[in-house]
Amino acid sequence: MIVGGGIVGVSTALFLAQKGVPVVLCEKGTLGEEQSGRNWGWVRKMGRDPREVPLMKHAMDLWGRMQQMVGADVGFRVRGITYFVNEEPDLVRYEAWMKEVAQFGLDTRWVSKAEINSFVPGATRQFGGGLHTASDGFAEPHIATKLIGRGAARLGARIIEGCAVRGFETEGGRVSEVVTEKGRIKCKHVVLAGGIWSSLFARSVDVKMPQLKMLSQVMRTRPISGGPQGCGSGPGFGFRERLDGGYNVGMRSAHPVDIVPDSFRYLKDYVPALKNEWRAMKFRIGRRTFQEVGMEKGWRLDQRSPFEKYRIMRPEPGHSILDQATVNIKKLFPQFRDMVVNERMSAWIDVSPDAIPVISPVEAIPGFYISTGYSGHGFGIAPAAGQLMAEMITGETPVVDPTPFRHSRFIDGSKIVHWPIGF
Repeated sequence: MIVGGGIVGVSTALFLAQKGVPVVLCEKGTLGEEQSGRNWGWVRKMGRDPREVPLMKHAMDLWGRMQQMVGADVGFRVRGITYFVNEEPDLVRYEAWMKEVAQFGLDTRWVSKAEINSFVPGATRQFGGGLHTASDGFAEPHIATKLIGRGAARLGARIIEGCAVRGFETEGGRVSEVVTEKGRIKCKHVVLAGGIWSSLFARSVDVKMPQLKMLSQVMRTRPISGGPQGCGSGPGFGFRERLDGGYNVGMRSAHPVDIVPDSFRYLKDYVPALKNEWRAMKFRIGRRTFQEVGMEKGWRLDQRSPFEKYRIMRPEPGHSILDQATVNIKKLFPQFRDMVVNERMSAWIDVSPDAIPVISPVEAIPGFYISTGYSGHGFGIAPAAGQLMAEMITGETPVVDPTPFRHSRFIDGSKIVHWPIGF
């Protein structure tokens, strides 16, 4: 049983179904309607926490085969990703990361001040240089999750939308069945892939899963002629080429963060992250604050749960951030001066204390697994995360060492290490 129909959940279902494992996926709303379908769409190795790189390298291989695996084009294209800096001395922020990931043989390379503007012809300013990874790319979030889910269903997975999972029962300490709003389903394993809902679900079964939420926002434009290829970001802007000829446009490293009860519950866990990333956080008292203050902390399995009350979270974007991103990108790139925005999208990102995911069994409850906390990196890494989780459940040799992603790191006294990437 998989709880959650985002891209991580459907990818897990796909690989379990490929192995002939009977699998049911329940989604309280519809597939991919939260962060999985409303993100920037980047599929990247560059800028990853070094602990994620081996899994992401494998994910890139899987994206390349995804059309064959699911029988449909999910929009994956290798077009390159570029990070821009304003001044040459700013490149120093990437030196530690470049040194650390040298062991993985990435094709990420330094781009000089003389070369950098070739990636954005016509730019109105001279950038100071940057990084470029030619083998990175993107896919289309608005279709990828649904198509991967359909691929899993063709292989035998049962996908049930509009069906919230309220919790699960155990027998002899092991998972024995889940309780949904539509009835009970016998099972031996439960994979919690609930995105921003995972911490609340885990707490309802007395499992600590520290997780906070950041708001991500992006604009979708109409087709633009002569724009840059691939994806890029720099101080005050970010863009991603779309297959429809338009672009996703936003601002790098600017995220509203609503202060909620979990902000205090998990404050100690997040101190390392706050030290590294506080400049990108826009703390506020927002709508989510009041929602979570009034949200049930526990419920009986025969009662309506918060997952039924809040089917799909469609938060209001940070319009001031997108307004500034619009000003910035029009000023920098002449191709965008007459851009027409069709849609402003926003979604909550599930963020773990060390900004890498949990992909792991929960030792205290045999049969219970968690796959969450992807911290804005989940869309790209999801296929490999799905395969890794499927291998854990079936007892196969994992595709990569899962140790960095173990759930126990948050409860066994391990030091929380947040990599200061500075991207």
